[in-house]
Amino acid sequence: MSSRLDIETRLDRAFSPVAALVEAGRVPGAVLGIVDADGSRRLRHIGQAQTVPEARPMTQDTWFDLASLTKVLFTTPAILALADAGTIDLDTPLTTVLPDLRHYNLDAWERKVTFRQCLGHQTPFPAVEPIYTYGRDPDLLRTFILQREWRAGPSVYSDINFILLGFVLERLNGKWIRELDPGAGFAWSADPLNAAATENCYWRHRVLCGEVHDDNCSALEGAGHAGLFGTADSVLDFAQGLLDGTGASADAIALMRLPISGKRTHGWELPYDGWSGGDQCNGSVIGHTGFTGTGLWIDFATGSAWTLLTNRVHPTRHFDSGIFTLRRAVGDAINAKS
Repeated sequence: MSSRLDIETRLDRAFSPVAALVEAGRVPGAVLGIVDADGSRRLRHIGQAQTVPEARPMTQDTWFDLASLTKVLFTTPAILALADAGTIDLDTPLTTVLPDLRHYNLDAWERKVTFRQCLGHQTPFPAVEPIYTYGRDPDLLRTFILQREWRAGPSVYSDINFILLGFVLERLNGKWIRELDPGAGFAWSADPLNAAATENCYWRHRVLCGEVHDDNCSALEGAGHAGLFGTADSVLDFAQGLLDGTGASADAIALMRLPISGKRTHGWELPYDGWSGGDQCNGSVIGHTGFTGTGLWIDFATGSAWTLLTNRVHPTRHFDSGIFTLRRAVGDAINAKS
């Protein structure tokens, strides 16, 4: 007999630290959801979707800026689908689709980077770069990214990897990424009246709500590393599709679970000491988080998944929201055996 707690008990336990953080004023609001192998699903919400310049309550159907969940909900499946179709070979360089990448120096290291290395963040690209400070022309910024002599370093989690993968999708589809169908239940923007607000942006001079928070994605007018909006239900729908095999091919799902390094698969993270899913996860869990305060974790061993969506950057990112501790507490509560 399984020692796994029922879904209501797990939700109760996991929601307790969420409620505590919201009530302490550390996070404006949140939606927590769980789906189980039998298809049962529970969601709970608390707090405010927006606090300034006016207050709006959080609801179960609030749309969130999913930030870097874009990498795993959209870009990774799209790239793996291209590999499935034989359109790309994951172990060939990006230059097979982006021949103009550093084309003034044919020996540049950037020209040797492969699709698989980008999916697993196994490249020398820097962790972060304020691309938006170089201008607001999305065409010129794309050219800048492709032609820049990037500083090389150790392999780290880097948005540049997925910005380039986004360029691949644009080239092969002949459309800007914002013109591509993001899938059922997702969009590239949201109705401000139904969206969780993010930051009071210094350079855009307004509270962002229903428009992308990520600075580089905003300047590029769409990118492969951020920009997707969705609800807790749509995120759980995606997870359920991977669990039951209807959301991607068997080969693609296998790659999403296949380690590329000690911490990463194709697009996703694996459990490691101190990771976002907590210490109680088994080795069959994959997960990912987003800067705005979002996250999704999928457990293939139990056929379950959970998502925690918050607007922890509202009205500012420059505040210790406690999100890192909260995510781990939620994961540990959901995976507790008794």
